[in-house]
Amino acid sequence: MGCVILRRENGGYEGKQGGIFTEGVSAQSVGAKGLCLHVLHIPANSRGEPHLHAGHESAIYVVSGAHEIWHGEDLSNRDILNPGDMVYVPANMPHMPVTGEEPVTVVVARTDPNEQESVHLLSPRDP
Repeated sequence: MGCVILRRENGGYEGKQGGIFTEGVSAQSVGAKGLCLHVLHIPANSRGEPHLHAGHESAIYVVSGAHEIWHGEDLSNRDILNPGDMVYVPANMPHMPVTGEEPVTVVVARTDPNEQESVHLLSPRDP
């Protein structure tokens, strides 16, 4: 099998943790064995679902839209992310995006080749 090219117009889906994922590199789309790569669009004035990726690391690159990432066991750590920032999320680390006045676009890479299998939603928490 050679390289597989995925085009933006191929569609996407709503992630159970929130946001719209464009079709990306995954076990489901191209038969990837050890990674998943997606572009995620998060609407303005929204909050994702608190979640973690069981047993898998994630890396995030902010393309556009300043926003916050809430992270840690009780989501009490809050950092502002701006375009150009990169974030490393260790395996099993609870986290959640919180957007402000502008929509957000990020590139997300994960060591789980499955699109949603390692996503575990956590109990919602009050702000």
